[in-house]
Amino acid sequence: MTQKTRSRSRSARLALLIAVPALALTTACGGAADPSDEGVASVSKAPATDQTKSGADAAKGGAAKGKSAFYDAQMKFVQCMRKKITKDYPDPKLSGHLDWTKIDALQDEMGNDDVAKGGRGGACAPEMQKAMKLEPPRDTQKDYESMLAHAKCMRANGVSKFTNPRLQDGSVLPGGDPNPASPEISPDSSTYKQASQACKDKLLDGLDGLQ
Repeated sequence: MTQKTRSRSRSARLALLIAVPALALTTACGGAADPSDEGVASVSKAPATDQTKSGADAAKGGAAKGKSAFYDAQMKFVQCMRKKITKDYPDPKLSGHLDWTKIDALQDEMGNDDVAKGGRGGACAPEMQKAMKLEPPRDTQKDYESMLAHAKCMRANGVSKFTNPRLQDGSVLPGGDPNPASPEISPDSSTYKQASQACKDKLLDGLDGLQ
């Protein structure tokens, strides 16, 4: 997969997940982050959102039902993609989140980004949007800390320009390339690939590929 293809894949992935209220994700993320800032910010320092407040409630009860509904809706999206785009579209994880490692490999094999954009011409966009609306509430603080740990790990493993995520208005802005419009980090370099492999477990389920 070329750097241009990887960039399109990541942008498409962010477009898919922008529907999740707890994570305000943008393709310009990381531009203003300072890699040297090793402090851990807190969601409490930003205005709380309804999703932030409901994260604790989801952990106490009702999460199983929400996860089941999310998984079922995600399977309908997957079935749509298999029918309209490719029969090889992978199953979601048991958590309901898409398996972006397999999707990226499939996209590389197909040579286009149809599989990362909800299908050619948005063929399965309605199913995708329904699934995203059913994702159980996330813990914004934990998501931020997960992305921060991942960013630190990437720098520790040689990707020195990898920026930290940021908290803004109660949402998480992923870190990554300091200049997405004109990339300064090459995902195809051996250093980046090795760092990605070493740091992949730092990201919570559902955050893979966002930074």
